[in-house]
Amino acid sequence: MNLESIPMFRHLSPAELDALRLIAQERKFAAGREIVQAGAPGDGVYFVKDGYVEISAGQGNTRVFTRLGPAEIFGEMAIIEDRPRSATVKAVMDTEVYFLPRNEILAFLEHSPGLKQALLLQICQRLREFNQVHVRELVQSEHLAMIGRLVQGIVHDLRGPLSIINLSVELLGLDETVGETRVKTQSRIRKQVVRISDLVGDILIFTQDAHKAPAPQRTDYAAFVAELVADLSEEVALKESKLELPASPPSVTVVMDGRRLSRVFYNLVNNATDMMRSGGKIYLRFGISDNEVVTEIEDTGPGIAPEIADTLFQPFATHGKTRGTGLGLAICKKIVEDHGGNIWVKPTSGRGATFCFSLPLAK
Repeated sequence: MNLESIPMFRHLSPAELDALRLIAQERKFAAGREIVQAGAPGDGVYFVKDGYVEISAGQGNTRVFTRLGPAEIFGEMAIIEDRPRSATVKAVMDTEVYFLPRNEILAFLEHSPGLKQALLLQICQRLREFNQVHVRELVQSEHLAMIGRLVQGIVHDLRGPLSIINLSVELLGLDETVGETRVKTQSRIRKQVVRISDLVGDILIFTQDAHKAPAPQRTDYAAFVAELVADLSEEVALKESKLELPASPPSVTVVMDGRRLSRVFYNLVNNATDMMRSGGKIYLRFGISDNEVVTEIEDTGPGIAPEIADTLFQPFATHGKTRGTGLGLAICKKIVEDHGGNIWVKPTSGRGATFCFSLPLAK
């Protein structure tokens, strides 16, 4: 390929082409040989005459950005800045290039406005291409990181029910475990299996963008909470914390899906125990009005940083935990809103966090 065959030079006059031939150097490189090394001086610009080159960057884990063939340009940033090379260029096969030294091409551009504009457009296009590659890599990296957090969080959320199942199985294996104790232990295992199933189902709501409508039933809220607290207290105790009810839950009727609503309690209580790494107390408080019942779950942990309060209920948002899916509070929000209620964080002074959610009373 001759210089005049390169699209960028086709508009040049015969005199300009002759002047360009005087400064252009033809160089040959064997396959695999470096043409440009990252960190080397930016001493000129190259055009591929014949063959192919590969542009890569990175230390240790080198990544290939693009491959260029005949008539294409590389090393063009040397025209606009006198800085070391930012990438390495290798010959993919036996390759010939035209090399135009920096000082000579800069002097040539002073007398060729058309070529100056063409080079500027080429540089802008190349920067745009590399930016798109960078954005794609960032998106891919973030997706992989998100999947990693999700998997880690699922494992973390499963540990609670699996620990209870494990302890229950050990209890069933004891010869002295008979009668009512055995029945209660078997019931505890069944509840935890259902809880695991519900956990997986709730995650599918987000990963498959599915909608799981509640299966509502008229339920005595006091009886529902009392049964749930018995199971929650055991799990909280495993994490060296204590669950307390300063007053009994109100005996009001709520139309709700008990299995899904119990997930709200588990998520909020487990969040609290995760934050209280050295143990602490969790308080369940209740309030009623003419049309709703409000549940408050307060902990004695470090509290919530003000800067992340507005994003707590968004998917994949976390607040100080090193583990978790980042879906827990988003799932709570969805379940409560599916029941016609609301969920929020109560402003507190000092330490601790208080999450509240309301549910409409049955009419």
